[in-house]
Amino acid sequence: MKKLLLSVVVLAVLASCKSDDDTTMINQDINYSKLPQEFPFTKLATINGVDVINGGFGSGAAAHPTRKGEFYVITDRGPNTDFQNGKKFLAPNFTPTIMHFKINADGNVEVVKYIKLKNPSGQPITGLPNPVGMGSTGEIAYDASGNVLGTDQYGLDSESIVAAADGTFWVSDEYGPHIVHYSADGVEMERISPIGVNTGTRKLPAVLAKRRANRGMEGLCITPDGRTLVGTIQSMMLVPSKALATNTNLTRIVTFDIITGQTKQFLYKQDGGASDSVCDITALSNNEFLVIERDGNFGSQGGIKKVYRINLSNASDVNGTDIAAVDGMKVNGKALEQCSWDEITNAGIKTVTKTLAVDLVAKLGYEHDKFEGIVYLGNNKLAVFNDDDFGVVDDGNGNPKAKILPKTGKVDKGTMYVVDIQ
Repeated sequence: MKKLLLSVVVLAVLASCKSDDDTTMINQDINYSKLPQEFPFTKLATINGVDVINGGFGSGAAAHPTRKGEFYVITDRGPNTDFQNGKKFLAPNFTPTIMHFKINADGNVEVVKYIKLKNPSGQPITGLPNPVGMGSTGEIAYDASGNVLGTDQYGLDSESIVAAADGTFWVSDEYGPHIVHYSADGVEMERISPIGVNTGTRKLPAVLAKRRANRGMEGLCITPDGRTLVGTIQSMMLVPSKALATNTNLTRIVTFDIITGQTKQFLYKQDGGASDSVCDITALSNNEFLVIERDGNFGSQGGIKKVYRINLSNASDVNGTDIAAVDGMKVNGKALEQCSWDEITNAGIKTVTKTLAVDLVAKLGYEHDKFEGIVYLGNNKLAVFNDDDFGVVDDGNGNPKAKILPKTGKVDKGTMYVVDIQ
C-alpha cells in the first residue's frame, strides 16, 4: 500500500505542475508534420498462405507521463477469427504487448522498446481466455486447425493502457473485465475484477461481469490528479440477461479510486445501438474527458468514427447501495439496461453530458474500421490510433484473409494521426 500511495502522490505532483502552457510548449517541440505514419511491422505467422503481421498496436494508447513526443500503444489478445462457440487463436502463444515509441527529430515513428505482459512470476502471459471463475466469457479457444486450446489464469484481452508517473502501467481488458496493474517491465502487480471473479482483493461492481463477450472495458484513463482510473464499457451489457436487456444504446462508465478502492458508475448514451462501440477515453480534467464512439464499418463505407467531449460533473452515480448485486442498481424493480431512457430520466438519473469534438471521417477521410486509441496532446490536438487486427479478418468460415482497406486496396496497418478538435 505504501508503494501504491507513493505512486499516486508522484503522479499528482507531476500533474499539478503541468499547466496548459506547459502542454503547448511540449507539443511545439515535436514535429508531427510527417503524420499520418504507419508503425513498423514484421511477419508473425502465415496461415493458409495469408500473412499475419506482428501488429495490433493501437487497441489503446497513452502518452509518456514526462517525456514529450513519446507514447505507448498496446495490442489486444492477438490475431483471431470467429469459430463455433469461440475463437481461433492464430498464434496461441502470442503475448499481449506494449510498444513504447517516439516521434524522433526527423518527425518519424521510432520504436524505443517492446514490453511483453507477464504473470506475477515474471512469465509471459497469453491472450487465451481466463478459466471459469477467473474472468471467463464463455468463449472456447481453438488453434488455427480447430483443435481446442486451454485457458490462461493470467490471460488478458487488453484494450487500453494508462502510463503512470512511476513507470508502471494500468491496463483494462475484455475478459473479467479486469484492470491490471503492471510494473515497468510488464509484470503483474495487482488484478482488479468484478465481485464474484476470483482474483485480487480489491473489486469492481459485480454487475460489470455481465459485459458481453469481446465487449468489456474498452477504454481506460487516469485523472490528472493521479487519483482515479476511469473506464468505459464498450457496449450495452446483458443485464439482467441477453433476453431482457433492451436499452441498446445504454452503456456504462466506471471509476476506481486508486487509494480507497471505491467505485462509481455513470450512464452513457451512445449515438448508435448495441453493435456500436464506446472505445478509448483520455482525460482533459478530473471531470472532463474525450471518448471514442465508432461502428464497425470502414470510413468509405459509411463508417462512424467520432470523438466526444464528455463531462461527469452532473451525472448520477448508479453504483447503487450494494455493489455486490449481480444486476446492479434497479429502477422500479428493473435493471438499468431494461429501462427506457424516459424511465431513467423520470427516476431522476442524469447521464453523462457530451458534445462532438471531431468527426474523423468528415475531417480526415478516415478509413480504418477500428479507431480505438486516443491521446490528448494539448492545444486542441488529438493523436489517434487504430487496431489493425494484425492485418487479417475472418473469411466467414473461421479462417483468416487479408484485411484490406477499401479506399486504398492495401492491408490495414496500425497508423498514428494527429487531428485538430473542437
